Amino acid sequence: MKSSGIGGQAVLEGIMMRNADKCAVAIRKPNQEIELKEMDCHGIFSNHKVLRTPFIRGAFNFIDSMVLGIKTLTYSATFFEEEAEEIKEKLGDKVTNKIFKEKAESVLIGFTVFVSIVIAVAVFMLLPFLLVDIINNFFNVTSPTLFAIIEGIIRVGIFIAYILLISKMKDIQRTFMYHGAEHKCINCIENGLPLTVENVMKSSKVHKRCGTSFLFIVMIISIIFFVFIRVDNTILKLVIRLLLIPVIAGVSYEFLKLAGRKDNRLVNVLSKPGLWMQKLTTSEPDESMAEVAIEAVEAVFDWEKFQKEETEAECRL
Repeated sequence: MKSSGIGGQAVLEGIMMRNADKCAVAIRKPNQEIELKEMDCHGIFSNHKVLRTPFIRGAFNFIDSMVLGIKTLTYSATFFEEEAEEIKEKLGDKVTNKIFKEKAESVLIGFTVFVSIVIAVAVFMLLPFLLVDIINNFFNVTSPTLFAIIEGIIRVGIFIAYILLISKMKDIQRTFMYHGAEHKCINCIENGLPLTVENVMKSSKVHKRCGTSFLFIVMIISIIFFVFIRVDNTILKLVIRLLLIPVIAGVSYEFLKLAGRKDNRLVNVLSKPGLWMQKLTTSEPDESMAEVAIEAVEAVFDWEKFQKEETEAECRL
């Protein structure tokens, strides 16, 4: 069947699912009950038509996704904090609440997103460039193409090392399992199967529209873009790379949307590297995790109606 359009994110002991402006978070609480909450997921930029334009919308959608992701992660963490009330009364929270009042949460989330983007750009964009620049001092890499390829290889290597490192953490291991459950639910629906625990468990844990694939596509497309940077000044190279980040994000976003809609050989081949990377960020979930995923999906998406409409469309053809 065609893409359902739904997407999601694994959170702490749960899953967030989003369908257009609908968003729901399902959490497996310590007492094993499932807590379901519908949340506002209107993006910061959702009301600006120009920012929904192809190749422009990608960077802004990425920021919106980060804001929603941090918001839902923060919500899920409240179920597992020890002495939660005491934590909320920390001095930092008191000061923030006093200064920003009802906007305190939005300010903190915005600051977190900003810091996260700065760290990501520094580690995955600037660090590889600086490392290649150091290598260049010893081996005199004069070819811009070779420079960009070596930089890209280092960038991918850092990304893989980062994933492998955090995957050693127990909480992250379980989050990767919920990530697998999220994908399995979407694949179950898009393959025309009834959304049951049994069908979810036998569905694939990788999906072409995954955020992991997006990040990997960004790295690959960055290599292609940076090949065409033909300047000798190091500072100017860095500036151009920074200016190209929104463009690269926009192109990567459009490819990911295309991959979700199309099922031809070329798109499938180009999607393979991202699917391979998902083997590092998804794990096989257990049935209790599949139940959580189903709760989140059914809160935002009428999968029976979707499958019925798709079946009728196929019959008309």
